[in-house]
Amino acid sequence: MSSDKKQGFEASLERLEALVGELERGELPLEEALAAYEEGMKLARLCQKRLDSAEKRIEKIATPSGDEEA
Repeated sequence: MSSDKKQGFEASLERLEALVGELERGELPLEEALAAYEEGMKLARLCQKRLDSAEKRIEKIATPSGDEEA
């Protein structure tokens, strides 16, 4: 997982899109297709987690707290 943390959102998404393309072509042997699917699911969860985190940060920034002055 440490290598996942080093990888940025954009790089993870790019890899995920490449895996989807490989799977959609349907030319991978079964074992390779399963490995690609497994990697893709991990990347999809990682990307979703990062998107959720970014959304929370945006909500926090956009919500007036009353403590801070502009």
